[in-house]
Amino acid sequence: MAPVDARRELTFLLAEPERRLLRAIAQRLPAWVTSDQLTLVGVVGALGAGVAYALSALSPAWLWVAGVLLLVNWFGDSLDGTLARLRRAERRRYGYYLDHVVDAFATAAIGAGIGLSPYVPLSVALAGVVAYLVLSINLYLESTVFGVFRLGYGRIGPTEARIVLVLANGLLVAAGADPAVVTIATCTAAVLALAMLVTVALRIGRNLAELAKLEPLPRRVPTRGSRAPFGTPGTTSLG
Repeated sequence: MAPVDARRELTFLLAEPERRLLRAIAQRLPAWVTSDQLTLVGVVGALGAGVAYALSALSPAWLWVAGVLLLVNWFGDSLDGTLARLRRAERRRYGYYLDHVVDAFATAAIGAGIGLSPYVPLSVALAGVVAYLVLSINLYLESTVFGVFRLGYGRIGPTEARIVLVLANGLLVAAGADPAVVTIATCTAAVLALAMLVTVALRIGRNLAELAKLEPLPRRVPTRGSRAPFGTPGTTSLG
């Protein structure tokens, strides 16, 4: 089954209320708004959030701007597919490809911005970006081999991740950028990156075990003229 034909399975915490909210918004959008325009809005939101994180080195107030732009990113990134499905204007392969390419760039932009902020070292932030992208790549591979596209891991999906970032921004603004806060933020980011890598490692192991059951190794069948191993029942060492 091709990834674009895979069954969507949304298990994360806010999946159902988010689905209803997105549908209600899409129904009220003017006709001139298109899915591609919404995708562009999501990209602008992600790039802007990355810039705002970097500018928080000048003032913590930029973290509030980053939070607003994460909301803009959610609006465009989450609504583009809903609008296409509602208007029966889906381009499945085009949308699948564009959506995931854009998501990769958005993740890199936000992660780089966090790494350029005074709160988390760039190396730790980029480790988080790599871990998130590995999680995403595994989801895309799962949709190919299992025919099911899961948008998140367990109860955590992209929307929940954005909410965590927005809440973290508020806490950082309140706490300031003193060394103790920076240490806590760095350790938290490192733990999250490690947790993502452990999660995907466990998921890969489970997937491989399931695939091994679905496609067991074929039994080796002796070909005509091949010699049976010494001591095989029905044979003698005298030939």
